[in-house]
Amino acid sequence: MKAELINPFIKASKDILMQMAMIPCELGKIYLKESPFMAQNVAILIGLTGGLKGQAIISMDEEIAKKVASGMMGGMPVESFDEIAKSAISELGNMIMGNTATLLYNEGVSIDITPPTLLTGENLSVSNGHLKTLCIPLVSSMGVIEIEIAVKE
Repeated sequence: MKAELINPFIKASKDILMQMAMIPCELGKIYLKESPFMAQNVAILIGLTGGLKGQAIISMDEEIAKKVASGMMGGMPVESFDEIAKSAISELGNMIMGNTATLLYNEGVSIDITPPTLLTGENLSVSNGHLKTLCIPLVSSMGVIEIEIAVKE
């Protein structure tokens, strides 16, 4: 995948995490994942159509998800990953991918995104057929949030 296509995912993710949850992130080492792969126990799945076809998955540990949801709700403590926290995390995925779509459009690539699907549970295995999955780790003080992109251009 070309850098000009990867950079909008990185910028949108870092910007939205900072703006909406007050979580600064640094870019970790980007690498390829073989299918099937294990996602962390909270994963937001968003389909991509148009200039890029495939999917993006934003995955994180449940403890990080609760802290992100807390940040999105103005610091209100989130003790359990309940429906409100799940809704906040789903909206985070929607905002990240909406922002990514805008940045890609500015690069000449028009995409549409599907509504987010939230997956939770232990041992989440993701299989995306023949597509290679690029993993973009975003490292924060509370742990790693992974942006996993599997697209055909």
